[in-house]
Amino acid sequence: MKAVIIEQYGGREQLVEKEVPNPVPENKQVVVEVRATSINPIDWKLREGYLKDAVPFEFPIILGWDAAGVITEVGEDVKDFSPGDRVFARPDTTRFGTYAQYTAVDEHLLAPLPEGVTFEEAAAVPLAGLTAWQCLVDFSDIKEGDRVLIHAGSGGVGHYAVQIAKHLGAYVAATASGKNREWVEKLGVDRFIDYKEEDFSEVLQDFDIVVDTLGGDIQEKSFQVLKEGGKLPSVVQPPDETKAVEKNIKTGFVWLEPSGEQLSKLGKMMEEGTLKSVIGHELPFSQEGLREAHEISESHHAKGKIVITMK
Repeated sequence: MKAVIIEQYGGREQLVEKEVPNPVPENKQVVVEVRATSINPIDWKLREGYLKDAVPFEFPIILGWDAAGVITEVGEDVKDFSPGDRVFARPDTTRFGTYAQYTAVDEHLLAPLPEGVTFEEAAAVPLAGLTAWQCLVDFSDIKEGDRVLIHAGSGGVGHYAVQIAKHLGAYVAATASGKNREWVEKLGVDRFIDYKEEDFSEVLQDFDIVVDTLGGDIQEKSFQVLKEGGKLPSVVQPPDETKAVEKNIKTGFVWLEPSGEQLSKLGKMMEEGTLKSVIGHELPFSQEGLREAHEISESHHAKGKIVITMK
């Protein structure tokens, strides 16, 4: 099968197109013909070698953390899925990434793809959507009426977090560039903050939850807008524990745990129309397409999600 791989850490030129063996399903696994995948910052961070001590990979590495496609083969003891099923997943990519025509996925990581949802829309969701869900629901125990601030509401994690928080009955503020105001507000944001024109820490207060997708000074200033007993999940870096204790803030670095069950809930929201993927860039599955996709992601200015279409 065709795959785009890296054989050493480095720049975008390390992404090369190669023929590699097709995956063979193990017990409780299926093989998915990938129809679409998407790009996340962890893709190029891993490619650059930033995560080599944290994530166990062996070269050659097939990158990619999101898959939407059709099951072509099932292994032993697979109970709930069959060949021909449309599915999406965040696979265990230490073994099989998704920059490939086929990938193997553990059954418990699969979710059925609802009718009416395209492969491209679904492929955008797994890593970013699950990260948003776990920040808000698992870590923060979000409740109706909570006041929630989402940093980078126009980003991959951010635009899903806005929609999930609104679906669960929260008041939502979001920071983003003014050029993205119109479509971010259409997601349901109650208070849009153009970070180039306003300092969020000067205009917001008494928030229950802040979802930090940026780190650094933004994370530090986020403590100022949280009420005592608030929550500060970060997907970038562990927050300052001393400040957390001083203000009785629950803080933590959220590392995604793949879950087919939670992904099914997001699929249901997509089916109902309460969750949609904003796809800012759609590129072909090729060496050149992946290199361009990484370049866009590395700019930190991608609108919504970057999707790769396989055919």
